[in-house]
This record gives sequence, C-alpha cells and structure tokens, in this order.
Amino acid sequence: MASFVDRVVLHVSGGTGGHGCVSVKREKFKPLGGPDGGNGGNGGDVILRVSAQTTTLLDYHHAPHRHATNGGPGMGDWRGGKNGETLILPVPDGTVVKTKDGEVLADLVGEGTEYIAAAGGQGGLGNASLSSQKRRAPGFALLGIEGESSDIVLELKSIADIALVGFPSAGKSSLIAAMSAARPKIADYPFTTLIPNLGVVQAGDVRFTIADVPGLIEGASEGKGLGHNFLRHVERCAALVHVLDCGTLESDRDPLSDLAIIEAELEKYAVDMSYAGVDGEVVPLNERPKLVVLNKVDLPDGKDMAEFVRPDLEARGYRVFEVSATSHEGLRQLGFAMAEIVQAARDAVQATPPKVTAPVLRPRAVNESGFKIRREEKNLEPLFRVLGEKPVRWVKQTDFTNEEAIGYLADRLAKLGVETELFKVGAKPGDTVVIGEDDGVVFDWEPTMMAGAELLATPRGTDIRVADIGDRPTRSQKRDEQIERREAKAAARAELEAERKAGIWTESVSGRRAQAVKESHLDSGDDD
Repeated sequence: MASFVDRVVLHVSGGTGGHGCVSVKREKFKPLGGPDGGNGGNGGDVILRVSAQTTTLLDYHHAPHRHATNGGPGMGDWRGGKNGETLILPVPDGTVVKTKDGEVLADLVGEGTEYIAAAGGQGGLGNASLSSQKRRAPGFALLGIEGESSDIVLELKSIADIALVGFPSAGKSSLIAAMSAARPKIADYPFTTLIPNLGVVQAGDVRFTIADVPGLIEGASEGKGLGHNFLRHVERCAALVHVLDCGTLESDRDPLSDLAIIEAELEKYAVDMSYAGVDGEVVPLNERPKLVVLNKVDLPDGKDMAEFVRPDLEARGYRVFEVSATSHEGLRQLGFAMAEIVQAARDAVQATPPKVTAPVLRPRAVNESGFKIRREEKNLEPLFRVLGEKPVRWVKQTDFTNEEAIGYLADRLAKLGVETELFKVGAKPGDTVVIGEDDGVVFDWEPTMMAGAELLATPRGTDIRVADIGDRPTRSQKRDEQIERREAKAAARAELEAERKAGIWTESVSGRRAQAVKESHLDSGDDD
C-alpha cells in the first residue's frame, strides 16, 4: 500500500447557502406585526492550509472528494441561519495548486499559508431584509446559492536547499542518514528508496535541508524509472550534488558515464514555472551550482576509482569530494561546501529585492451596465442570452414557485436595464431570453411595467403581473391564430371569386335593375 503520494486530483466544493425565511410577527393584540424572517447562513469555505505536521498527500489520494458544510436556513423572529463551518485541509509545505490544464493557482510555501480552493455560497435574504417603504410585507424570501465547485491538482515540491541526484544504489540515502538525523530505508538493491527523503544538516552557523531524488536512470525524462515522477522535488533547490558510485559492481558503468547520463536527463527536464526566484525567472536544473561526490571510497576498488576519475572531473570545472557514508570520511568538508553554496543563494535573495507588481485598481465605468446581451439563434428562432454576475446570481436566488418572487426578479432586471437593452438589440415580446450560459434559465420574454410599486397591493406571495402572464397567448398560440386568420382570408377570397363568376357580385346600376326585375317576376308567379 502506498505510504507517500505527491500528486493528487482533488474535487472540492463549498457549502450551499441557507434559504431565507418567510415569516410574519404575530403577537397578542398585534396579529400582523410585520415581516420577521431571518437570513440564511453562508456556506462554508474549503481552505488549503500549510501544516508542518503533514508531509504527504496520501489522505486526499484515498478521499479525493471534500465538501464544506451548508449554511442553515433563516428562521422567524429575525433569527439568522447558522453559517457553514470552514473545511480546513492541511497540506505539506511546498504544495502547488493547479488546474487540470496546468495553470498555477497558488504556491503554498510557509507554515500557515492558505488558499481558498472553493468559496461557500451566499445565504438568501429573509423577508424582513427585503421589506421597504413600497414593499412592506414581502411574501417571499431569497434562496441560498450553491458554493463553488472545482477540480484542482495538488503537487508536492519539497522545500530543500540541496538535492542529491544519482543512479539507484549510489548511496544518496546513506549520505542523508550519515549527515543528518533522517533515517531512510537503506538496502543493497536498486530502487530501495521510493519516496524523496529530507534531512536537516548543520554546518557551522548554517542550517540547511538536503533531499534525494529516487530512481533517476537513463530515460527518466521519458518516463522510465521513478526519477521523472520525483524531479519536481528538486525544482526549489539552490544547488545539485551528483552522487557517483565508485564501488559499483556493474562492468558497463563508471562514474564518468553515470554523470553524463544524469546531466543529460536533467537537461531534458523542463522546470515548472510554478516556482521562480525573486527575479521571476526559473533556472534550469543543469545550470544550477553543482558539486560532485565520489562515494564509497572506503572500498579498495572505490578509492582507486575515485583517484582515477577525479582529475578528469576537476578539469571540467567540478568541485569534487571523496566521501564514505560508512566511515564518514570527507563528510565534514562536503557539509561546509554545501553550506557555502546555500548561504550564497540566501544572500542573493536578500540582496535582490523581489519584484512586487503594483495592484491596478480599475473602478467600474460610470456607464457600465454590469451585463451584456448576446444574440443567438436556435431552431431558426431568435434567442437572446443575458450574461453578467448580477443577473445570474439573482436568478439563482429566485423561488420560481412564488409569483411575488418572480415579480421581484422582474423589477430587479428592469432596474438594471436588461429590458431596455433587450429592446435596443431587437428583442420582441414572445422571444426566448436565457439568463446565464448553457445551464441558464429560459424565459419567453414579456416586457413588464417599469414602475411596479402600485401593483403590489395584492395578497402576499402573488403578483398580478405574473398572473396575467398565464392569460397571454404563447408563441405557438399566436402562430395558430395567425394561420387561422390566413385560412379565413383565403376562404373569403374564394367565396368572392365564386360570386363574381355567378354575376352577382357587381354593384352597378344595370346589375341592380336586372336583379330587381328577376325578384319581381318571382313574386308575381310569372314563369316567363
């Protein structure tokens, strides 16, 4: 069973806000004391917080779906609903939050650093909060809104100053165990280390952290071995230490060829932009300061191999150290060399002021409406889509089983200028209007009166404007009526044509005389 996970896909959703309450205060001798419905509580947020007690993302690997609690509904007597509890998800130091497309959302470094992964939904207002001078006793309340929901990717990048890289069984874990208090698993077979190990080293006045990358072999950049999966843990390191095995028993390997292979794999690895220095740039792994460690010099063959390859490595410009994790030979000198590089990197960070991007405040323009209308076409019929934060939120808050709530929504949209803009873009009564994107609410648009205060003298929960909508013909009824009128006109024309052909359609004097003579003969009984 896996005990270490450094990448997970997490499904988070904030709590849904509670619905507002519809209530009227009733006391003795005061049966209608006014609205007293409370507001619904807000839904809880889902927050990622860096915790020193968490070192792996294993918990989220087994339980990737996390949901904050919902807000409570409002109650009578002006009592508000309970807010949903915030869900705190502890993550290790160095966790990077991304979208599934790879966009970096947050880089969580430092104890207590937080990121709101999913905000909770807003609670609905009760009828007490909706009352006004013109709407004294609302018979409706606003609904709570669902919380944000998203799928995010968590990647762990260890916080270390020095990274140990090398082939399996080169002795990286043994070096960490010898130089620090860390106790990683050590064995005499390849791929013993399956997770990145961290150790804290004290060299003089400098304290720093070292980490190893397990399973780095040829082809790691193409997915072979384990190194490619764990190279992300090296991205934050200031320097690299190549650990070369001088006591290997494999005949086709030697320290120089191992170094060339590892350098080639580091060059192929593309450093993620989620971590950058104070200058906003990322230094590739193969361009960072390097030290070369010739390990296992306690072995006779290892000592001879180290003396053989050391001049060649120094000629290439590397600082070379002959060490033994078993006998601790050369570890002190190596520790001070590491501390020197780490201190230089820290001094450079302090000397270089970080780039601070000044926040740009862009107030909303005076004539900005806060929404836009996009004209579309569906089934050869015009469709008008209203997009904007306010209209979409207002629709989600509306109880469409309550006529008064629908009327209130119509008043809000009219006050925002939606109806005026619909007229400008060519919308006609009966056209389809959608508020929101694909899952938006669909309406057959019927223009309302701009001033609705005088129409509110109706029983609570009703609105005569909405009631009248049920008596208005729909588009299909209007189409059928138009077809019936067209057919009636065609029948009338056919009847007139038949009368014309029979000679009884004219209104001329001779025609009237002939018709009068014929009628007189019929009255006298003359058969001639």
